[in-house]
Amino acid sequence: MARDQTDTQPIESRNDLVAWLEAGCKSPERFRIGTEHEKFPFTLNGHDPVPYEGPNGIRALLEGMQALSCWEPIMEGETIIGLADDVGGGAISLEPGGQFELSGAPLISIHETCAEVNTHLEQVRQVATPLGLGFLGLGMSPKWSLAQTPVMPKGRYRIMSNYMPKVGTHGLDMMFRTCTVQVNLDFASEADMVRKLRVGLALQPIATALFANSPFTEGRPNGFLSFRSEIWRDTDNERAGMMPFAFEEGMGFERYVDYALDVPMYFIKRGDQYLDVAGSSFRDLLAGRHSAVPGERATVSDWANHLSTIFPEVRLKRYLEMRGADAGSWSKLCALPALWTGLLYDRTSLDAAWELVKDWTAGERQGLRDAVPVEGFRATLRGRSVLEIAADVVAIARQGLARRDRRDSQGRDETRFLLTLEDSLSRGKTPAECLLDRYQGPWNGSVEPVFVEDAY
Repeated sequence: MARDQTDTQPIESRNDLVAWLEAGCKSPERFRIGTEHEKFPFTLNGHDPVPYEGPNGIRALLEGMQALSCWEPIMEGETIIGLADDVGGGAISLEPGGQFELSGAPLISIHETCAEVNTHLEQVRQVATPLGLGFLGLGMSPKWSLAQTPVMPKGRYRIMSNYMPKVGTHGLDMMFRTCTVQVNLDFASEADMVRKLRVGLALQPIATALFANSPFTEGRPNGFLSFRSEIWRDTDNERAGMMPFAFEEGMGFERYVDYALDVPMYFIKRGDQYLDVAGSSFRDLLAGRHSAVPGERATVSDWANHLSTIFPEVRLKRYLEMRGADAGSWSKLCALPALWTGLLYDRTSLDAAWELVKDWTAGERQGLRDAVPVEGFRATLRGRSVLEIAADVVAIARQGLARRDRRDSQGRDETRFLLTLEDSLSRGKTPAECLLDRYQGPWNGSVEPVFVEDAY
């Protein structure tokens, strides 16, 4: 999650909220790809979680990255909580349990995205190794309990930590023990947004299966292939899920605004201070009658920050965020944006993807969402396995990337970034099942080798 917004322009009405979203529309030649990925830092000696403070802590890591990259520090009071590339638009931020996130810059091609990922991971390794730290890309921390997991010094996370146990059983697990990779993509118009949102929501469980990579909790198999995805089924259902209303007649920016207005707030930010307003209504702030800031009207930053606390499987801001995938190996970090770019940024592929999902009912979409965390490729819809559906989806994405025809300096197009997904499909196994095979075989029932064999 990148830094919170600081635009103090007042919002006068609900129409302003709609207009703010609508301002995200851009012509296709201005479409960009923004990739975000989280990873777990761990100590090379002992494979323990990494605290914020101390000579070998997260603060030292951020300060080392700042010196290496020359990015600007993001501060909360006197505390460094991230870094920002004010030129390129990327950022490094901290998730609640110390998960280290790169929010990538808006880029033109997957070639650029993968170069960005490569540069970032190489820089992180350059700074982390002398500190005795490594990084792991899994959907859930495989070893540590919640009690062992450190807490990062960010005001919004304190508020969320207090609120989460009131609204679901897995909110703290989500915050402190999961990692994801997501891609942010643009839309040209309201109709284009709706088509992409619907395709994204319907196919998010397919992406979850392709990237399922969280089979361990506290050193043992947890019974799931994507426990990260399962966690979201009972984190806070007022702000998460498959948004069935998105498929109803009349879906558009206004309908999403009404949905967001009904999602309870977490906080209001004034300066560096986070005011805990968890459970309260943004409608009160919009009307200038919120008890935490009497007489104050909502600002653009209040709205942008509120939208960042809504967690459906696809999230609408001034772009669309695909949120269904576990963090994974180096190649998977480039595969996720390649998959969705191939599906959504080529009109023929977008139409083909919509043709695939348009007749699915809300119950079928939800059934798929519920089954995939446990069953992965074995889940079924209308007699077809997710493995078969995923093969169709990846093929559509491949055709879209081929038609985009964005070449690198060696003349290669973007389809090569799908090879890791096609390998999973040919094996018929999710990444999680490959991990479980190793756990039950050469790892002799231990998760410790994951920190060596699967570290970045």
